[in-house]
Amino acid sequence: MRLTFFHWGLHAWAIYAIVALILAFFSYRHGLPLTLRSALYPIIGDRIYGPVGHAVDIFAVIGTVFGVATSLGYGVLQVNAGLNHLFGVPINETVQVILIVVITGLATISVVSGLDKGIRILSELNLGLALLLLVTMPPSQSNVQPPLVLCLGPTVLLLKSFVENTGGYLSELVSKTFNLYAYEPKSSNWLGGWTLLYWGWWLSWSPFVGMFIARVSRGRTIREFVTGVLFVPAGFTLMWMTVFGNSAIYLIMNQGATGLANTVQQDVALALFNFLEHFPFSSVLSFIAMAMVIVFFVTSADSGAMVVDTAPFAAHLALRQGESLASGGVANTPVWQRIFWASLMGIVAIALLLAGGLSALQTVTIASALPFSVILLISIYGLLKALRRDLTKRESLSMATIAPTAARNPIPWQRRLRNIAYLPKRSLVKRFMDDVIQPAMTLVQEELNKQGTISHISDAVDDRIRLEVDLGNDQLNFIYEVRLRGYISPTFALAAMDNDEQQTEQHRYYRAEVYLKEGGQNYDVMGWNQEQLINDILDQYEKHLHFLHLVR
Repeated sequence: MRLTFFHWGLHAWAIYAIVALILAFFSYRHGLPLTLRSALYPIIGDRIYGPVGHAVDIFAVIGTVFGVATSLGYGVLQVNAGLNHLFGVPINETVQVILIVVITGLATISVVSGLDKGIRILSELNLGLALLLLVTMPPSQSNVQPPLVLCLGPTVLLLKSFVENTGGYLSELVSKTFNLYAYEPKSSNWLGGWTLLYWGWWLSWSPFVGMFIARVSRGRTIREFVTGVLFVPAGFTLMWMTVFGNSAIYLIMNQGATGLANTVQQDVALALFNFLEHFPFSSVLSFIAMAMVIVFFVTSADSGAMVVDTAPFAAHLALRQGESLASGGVANTPVWQRIFWASLMGIVAIALLLAGGLSALQTVTIASALPFSVILLISIYGLLKALRRDLTKRESLSMATIAPTAARNPIPWQRRLRNIAYLPKRSLVKRFMDDVIQPAMTLVQEELNKQGTISHISDAVDDRIRLEVDLGNDQLNFIYEVRLRGYISPTFALAAMDNDEQQTEQHRYYRAEVYLKEGGQNYDVMGWNQEQLINDILDQYEKHLHFLHLVR
């Protein structure tokens, strides 16, 4: 059980957490695309939109495709075993290929239906089946009827086991992490076939799972985020492993179910169904287990296809429109593109299964994760660099004694209230950017050039106006950019969550938001006059120079 906890515990969720943190931080904090290329921004700057960034996303996509395909291959082995156990369906490659086609077809229907209509419904169904299976199985010789596993089975034993398993796992966490069996050469093959396989599996799934976690974690602090991602799912996983694993141990030790251990040695795919034979209503439980496995791999394939489909689309938007998935809009990719990615995962799974079965799946999992692990290490360095820069920037802002713009350029409070409460449409904000923001930036640029400081204004990207001051280093240049960003109106936001089709232009409002080199500053300059805007540019420029003074 300690080894099981080691393979399925904190290490897996630590990988997911760091990838999700990288995606969320650079997208939500700095307004960059919701892809791993963004983690390289502190290192290579705008070159993330070039070949290097494309290569990073390509490796992430390849890893995800092979990771999901590998899971699909494992899944059909277990589904085939379940069908054989329940209905006598033969276990062979033909049946397994048919199962992959069926699961891929269901995943394609789900991904075409969209996040709310397809994936969410299947995910909720899968969670319900998992909880049902978790609480519906005690040993058949138990005197308690009807059977309820955790509640009416060997409850005290399972709870004690959970505490003891967790303690043993935590006490050996460091030693097992660094144990490469250097003094036990016979165990090295096992290490590569299982422990390294799991690490490769988690790595290959991390772009896909990380993006999902990042999407639902906006607004959390890093501390809240890391705590939630590490301990909540890991705790549930360890409880699940305890309930099923220690129940199996209980059967072997106390009810003479030695055949269960033999089944595990001979065919892991059949082990679950052999285990369920020792409980009342075993056929029903086996059917639930098989249905859960099918639904799980359908949701894995459809959500994986959607994420893989969205990742290159996000980069495409970033290159052409300066948009990212976090820019207030929803990227609606073509249906054929979603079908392509879902089908590709099924085709890869079939190819791997026919090429070499379980060994081929294990080999490809590790091989696909290797290049991504290098990218992940570089991305972690980029994240640390960005976090250090953010901390230094925050310290510089707290030390700089600069009077707020509003205090030096007061406006009537009635006008200020109107600016705060009004939700302008796109055309109005666009006109404001052309009539007020661009002239203000032009005045600042002209004055800087007179003083011998090179600066230029760029509006090549739609809905953005950027003033950049050349300070001799692309990484240190001062950037003051105003972006036109759209949002769902607050009174309509909750209703829009249930129906994406209602997210039309009439329910959106727009803001003229300020972005610096470090990312979005989360304030709106819509309604400011030219003098206020110039003073804000100078405020930010002065703070930036103070920041450079601290880091040089």
